[in-house]
Amino acid sequence: MSRLQNIRLELARTPQAPDGDPECGYEFIAPLDGQGRLDAAAWRASRARCTVRRFWRDAAEENGELLHTRGGRWVFSYAPGTEDDEPIFKFDRHSFLLGEYVSITEHDGVTRPFRVVSVTG
Repeated sequence: MSRLQNIRLELARTPQAPDGDPECGYEFIAPLDGQGRLDAAAWRASRARCTVRRFWRDAAEENGELLHTRGGRWVFSYAPGTEDDEPIFKFDRHSFLLGEYVSITEHDGVTRPFRVVSVTG
């Protein structure tokens, strides 16, 4: 049975941040199954509660929602209906367990790695 979880991702190591950066990342709410994977059916039942907060050093915080598109992709969207979506590479295949990594293509078109630092619910 899937449960809504609060997941925190922080920027992992990049050339610009060799040690990663805990002040850059995402917190989002999503339904996870017993293996820590996103559950699309449970998302449909709780879509309104599946939100995202993007925080970034020296930038304004952004708030939006986690969407599952008709094409089966998962995206973070801050203004539904516009082209601001941030696609998440193979999000449906990831297990959101502590220490795992995920890649997100951000507004600037750059794909960056993030590390799962907490999963609570």
